[in-house]
Amino acid sequence: MDVHAVVSRDPEVVGGALVFSGTRVHVKTLVDYLKAGHTIEAFLDDFPSVSREQAEGYLEISLEAADIAHTA
Repeated sequence: MDVHAVVSRDPEVVGGALVFSGTRVHVKTLVDYLKAGHTIEAFLDDFPSVSREQAEGYLEISLEAADIAHTA
């Protein structure tokens, strides 16, 4: 999965926060939704500018990064 199609960081977009590419939606918002017990569907309903592929892609990328960190 191309990480640049999923997330981006630009100092000109919401102060350089990590956002879903092509949006102003902070990636942390998805994490906060899931931590609060909401579903991905609820997140996507509330933030329609984020695609399902981006949301799921971020979770996959995060899992891969955690796995790499754990094995390093």
